[in-house]
Amino acid sequence: MRAVVQRVQKAAVQVDSHIVGQIDAGLLIFLGISREDKEPQATFLAEKVCHLRIFNDEEGKMNRSLLDVNGSALIVSQFTLYGDCRKGRRPSFADAAPPEIALPLYEFYCKSVRDLGVHVATGIFQADMLVSLENDGPVTLILEA
Repeated sequence: MRAVVQRVQKAAVQVDSHIVGQIDAGLLIFLGISREDKEPQATFLAEKVCHLRIFNDEEGKMNRSLLDVNGSALIVSQFTLYGDCRKGRRPSFADAAPPEIALPLYEFYCKSVRDLGVHVATGIFQADMLVSLENDGPVTLILEA
């Protein structure tokens, strides 16, 4: 399981010109799920992301977590995080989980983040989405479980 995590002032997802998920300050999380992933990876990654100390404290140091700042999370499923570009010019997505595996794990990950006390907004699984964000910092991290 892979996550690209961006600290944002705000973020939103649109599908068919309608906003389906949006947050103010918090984290935009692009989540990629591989064929090998199971619930333990999702639980680990949810805990890791929510406790990462990447928000500024009073002294301007990255010393506070999403939970500390009472931030929100916008979680967007993104199978392209498992795109393999080593050969040729067209990515292979053979390592990405098929929808019947990815959807339940995506939903489990979102629930795991909610269970930690974070307000969660989402995109729509398998939809063609437009994601907008105001990156704060910018702070962008890549995590794997």
